[in-house]
Amino acid sequence: MNEDLLFYAYWSNFSVFVGYKINEKKLIIADEEDWEAEAAEDPQPVFMADPDSFQMLSLDDEEDDRPARRGRGRGGGRNRQQPADLGQCRSIRPDYSGGRGPGRQRDSKKSLEGTLIWAMQSRNQEEDENIPVTESKPVDFAEMRRLQEEYDRQKFEGLPPVVKNFYKEHSDVANMSEMQVAEFRKLNNDIQIINLAVNDSDNIPNPVRTFYEAFHNDDEILEQIRRQGFKKPSPIQCQAWPVLLQGKDLIGIAQTGTGKTLAFLLPALIHICGQPLPREQRGGPTVLIVCPTRELALQIEEEVNKIRYKNVSCVCLYGGASRRRQIDVVKKGVDIVVATPGRLNDLVDSKIISVKYVTFLVLDEADRMLDLGFEAQIRLFMLDIRPDRQTVMTSATWPADVQELADRYMKDPIKINIGSLELTAVHTVEQRVEIIEEYNKKDRLFNFIFEEITVDDKVIVFVGRKVTADDIASDLAIEGINCRCIHGDREQADREQCMKEMKSGECRILIATDVASRGLDVKDITYVFNYDFPRNIEEYVHRIGRTGRAGKTGIALSLMTYSDGGSAQPLINILLEANQVIPDELYSLAERNARYQQQNRGWRGKFRNRYGRN
Repeated sequence: MNEDLLFYAYWSNFSVFVGYKINEKKLIIADEEDWEAEAAEDPQPVFMADPDSFQMLSLDDEEDDRPARRGRGRGGGRNRQQPADLGQCRSIRPDYSGGRGPGRQRDSKKSLEGTLIWAMQSRNQEEDENIPVTESKPVDFAEMRRLQEEYDRQKFEGLPPVVKNFYKEHSDVANMSEMQVAEFRKLNNDIQIINLAVNDSDNIPNPVRTFYEAFHNDDEILEQIRRQGFKKPSPIQCQAWPVLLQGKDLIGIAQTGTGKTLAFLLPALIHICGQPLPREQRGGPTVLIVCPTRELALQIEEEVNKIRYKNVSCVCLYGGASRRRQIDVVKKGVDIVVATPGRLNDLVDSKIISVKYVTFLVLDEADRMLDLGFEAQIRLFMLDIRPDRQTVMTSATWPADVQELADRYMKDPIKINIGSLELTAVHTVEQRVEIIEEYNKKDRLFNFIFEEITVDDKVIVFVGRKVTADDIASDLAIEGINCRCIHGDREQADREQCMKEMKSGECRILIATDVASRGLDVKDITYVFNYDFPRNIEEYVHRIGRTGRAGKTGIALSLMTYSDGGSAQPLINILLEANQVIPDELYSLAERNARYQQQNRGWRGKFRNRYGRN
C-alpha cells in the first residue's frame, strides 16, 4: 500500500492541522453530499490534532449511530477511536502524538514543529535551489488588493450594464412624516433600520403599508399577490421592498416564518425582467439564491413556481438528487438558480453553469451556512460573480462571523432588523416546557399523540438522533398511527415524498431530526414536539418556528431532562422575552446547573493551584 503523509500546519493557539493522504485521495476533503447540511451517506473523517491529542471529528451535523471499531496498539492498549470502514487508518504512537504531562507535550510539539519546518524547507529547496529558504519578503497587502481589483476589472470587462433601481415611490409613502414613519416601525414588531455605510438612518426609504403602495406600477405582481391570498405585507416586507427596488444591498435579520422569502423574491423577479440584455441572450442565470439545506432550496423553488411571473424559469440544484436531470434543465437556460453550496460549486467547476451573469445574489440563512462550515464554499463561487451585483443576505442572528461575511461581499448595505437583536422566538407560538426523566419521554409522547391532539392537527416531533427517529416511527406504526420519518439517511425521494404528504394532509405526524428544523415550510403545523431538546438554543428557536407561521398560531411542547441543564437559563430568557409561562421546575434546573458550574470552576482552580499551574 502506497501511503503519503501530508502536513497542513497553521499556527493558531499552538494547534497543528494534520491531514492524511491515502492512495492519492485526501481524507480531509469530504464528499460533496456531506456538505449539504446532512448527507445521505456517512462523511469522510477529518483529523484535527493537537500535540497532545489525536481524535476524529465528524462533519455530519447529526450524531453518527454506527458502532466505532477499536484497534489494538503496542502493549495491548486500545488506540483512539477509528471509523469502522477506514481500514487503512494507522495508529498513532503515544511517543509521537504526545503523552501525559506538560514536558511530554512540549517535546512532542517541538518534534512536530521540526518535522514541519524540515518538510517545508525541503520542498522550497526542490523548487528553486538558488533561493535561500530563510529569505522572505514582507507582504504588500495594498499591492495585492490593487492586483485583485485589476484582475476583476479584466475578468468582467465587456459584460452588459446592470440596472438596479426600479422603484417608483407612491405619493402616500412619500408624504409620510418622520413621526408617522417612526410610529409605523414601532407598531410593526419594532422595525430597526440603519444604513451601515454611514452608520445612521439617512437615505433610507419610508416603509410601504400595503401591497399597492409597493407595486402600484406593476399590475402583474399585484395580481399574483391577490391570487396567493395575502392580506397585508409582513413587517420585513414593508421595509425591504422599497430598499431592494431602489437597487441597494440589504441585510435582513428576522426569525423564521416572518416572510423573508417573499421579501427578496418579488424584487428579484422585477430585476430579471428589467435588465437591458434580453433573457435569451444572457449566458447564465440572472438571480442566484444560495441556502444551507436542500429542504429550504426546494421550498424557495416552490415559492417561485407559485408566482409564475412573465414565464421566469427556475431550477433547484442540490446534492442527493439526479445530477444529470439538473444539468439538463440548466443547459436549457434558466433565470433563477436556487442551490446549496456544494452542488453549485460542483456545476460551476465543471463548466456546466456560469454565474458570471448573476446580478442579483441572495445568501439565505447565512448564519446557518456558516454554522455548517460552508464559508469556504461561499468564497469559492463568489470569485466568479461580478462585483457590481446587488446582494441580499438574510439571517436569524447577527453574530461576528455573519458580520464579517457582510463586510466582505456587500457594498454600503442597509440592515433591517425585526425586533430585538437578541435571540428571540416568534410570538405567535405558545411555548410549553416539561422537566422529565429520560425513560419517561416515550410514554409522554404517546400520551400526547393519543390523548391531546385531534385528527385535524399536524405535528412535527423533533429528535436528536437518526436511530431515535426510526425507533419512534416504528413504534407509532405498530400502534396504527400514520406517521412519516425524515432524516439524513433517508433517500432524497423519500424526504420529498414525506413533505408532499405532510402538505397535502395525507400524513399528519412527522418525526424529524434537525435536518428539517430549517427549510420545512408547512403552513398549517399546529404542534411542534421537542422529544430531545436541541444542542443549542438557536436550534430551539428554529425548531419552534415551524409552527405559528403566516399569521397563524401554534404550540411548542419541549421535554427537558436534567442533562439539558445547560440550556435552562437561555431557554428562560427566550420565554421571558415572549411573555410565556415558566414552570418552577425550569427555574430549579437552571439554578442547579449554575451551582454545578460554580463548583466545577472551583475544583479546576484548586487543581491548578495544587500543581503550580497558572
